[in-house]
Amino acid sequence: MIRFFRHYVPLNLLLLVALEALILGGAIYVGVSARFLDAGAVPEDLQPLMPKALTFAGVMLALMTASGLYDLEWQGGVRTLLHRLGLSFGLGLVTMSLLFYFVPVLLVGRGAFLLSFGIALLGILLSRALFLRWARVGALKTRTLVIGTGSRAAHIEALLTRRGHASNVHVVGYLPVGGSHHFVDHARILDSDESLPLLARRLHIGEIVLAVRDRRGGGMPVQDLLACKLLGIRVLELSSFFERENGHLQLDSLNASWMILSEGFHQGMLRDTAKRMFDLLVSSAMLAVCLPIMALTALLIKLESPGPVLYRQERVGQGGRNFTILKFRSMCVDAEKDGQPRWAGQNDDRVTCTGRFIRRTRIDELPQIFNVFFGEMSFVGPRPERPYFVQDLTQKIQYYGVRHIVKPGITGWAQVRYPYGASDEDAMHKLQYDLYYVKNHSLFLDLMILSQTAQVVLWGKGVR
Repeated sequence: MIRFFRHYVPLNLLLLVALEALILGGAIYVGVSARFLDAGAVPEDLQPLMPKALTFAGVMLALMTASGLYDLEWQGGVRTLLHRLGLSFGLGLVTMSLLFYFVPVLLVGRGAFLLSFGIALLGILLSRALFLRWARVGALKTRTLVIGTGSRAAHIEALLTRRGHASNVHVVGYLPVGGSHHFVDHARILDSDESLPLLARRLHIGEIVLAVRDRRGGGMPVQDLLACKLLGIRVLELSSFFERENGHLQLDSLNASWMILSEGFHQGMLRDTAKRMFDLLVSSAMLAVCLPIMALTALLIKLESPGPVLYRQERVGQGGRNFTILKFRSMCVDAEKDGQPRWAGQNDDRVTCTGRFIRRTRIDELPQIFNVFFGEMSFVGPRPERPYFVQDLTQKIQYYGVRHIVKPGITGWAQVRYPYGASDEDAMHKLQYDLYYVKNHSLFLDLMILSQTAQVVLWGKGVR
């Protein structure tokens, strides 16, 4: 894993992006050169090719990201991969055609571009085939030793089993400490009389994860762990391991001392000002672009069912302050006629036909752009909840109030990483992702979340 602005990015993903960026940019050079091979040289009016290659690579990488082609946890087959590649390149052809029309300086000629486009598609198909084979043989996976065989170690085993080839970790084995019960596969428990440093060297261990709950009484081999660290082997707390591998803060392994001593949870005027300027610029642009869509949506809602077009609801914002959130009404007017707040359920019968469509496409969230413009929300942040649920969840779930340190958002890390929440248990799981965002939030992470939100809209993930 490589850390950018406090966010972990898998090394194999970075290598894949770099390889495909080179393929996409290089395709422009190869295509144009092949098109004018008979002439002996590329015409001067097409020079330089670098801006054209960079533009094409940037457009295609953005579209492929939005299509989910850089989601390492995606478990789709070859057919789905080809489907998403086809969508990305289809949208790329349309986007580049529009760019050529509005920015003629980027034009390389119809024949040269189509040739470059075909070369790029073939190159990406080849890189994907190599990447899938690479993932299956476990290239670049970190050889990891887990200290502990209890329930905490079992969480690691469950995570890696669930992720399969997508995981960047290969657990060599589990080393028992003290007399704890074994919750992991007994065949993977290491039985060795060697000292920890010698064992780590023999097994070529790259990192050690501490998955022991009770470390008192001298059960933890502190001196051996220090020796391993001095040999260049990374030593991680379980909370740090889950933060890196799962993109969330595991509540079961979290404690106040780790939160106090770990990096992150930074707030500052500079970052707040940059985020506010970003929100103002983007919200102004989106209001200009989305007003026709919003007007059509309002008309359809009005025609289908009586009642107001907008749904106003009190939510809890930054610092625990309440504000009124705006959404297009997607349910019938008497959805909570008994006055009791309820979670939205799967295939909820209170949702109208128009409401089901605007929920699936996230159009119902568009009025929240006004909340962003007026500073009550941000584009990216934890989703704001209703005061009733916040009061209830704060009493039930430890650290729930931490999510209110930052401004709530239209979209967030929990929204792109976890399905729609409809229970207290879902709220607990989503809080783990919200805590990760609060700890590591940056403009880089915000841009990543926005790109993954486009993927959620395209494929309708987490819709109810």
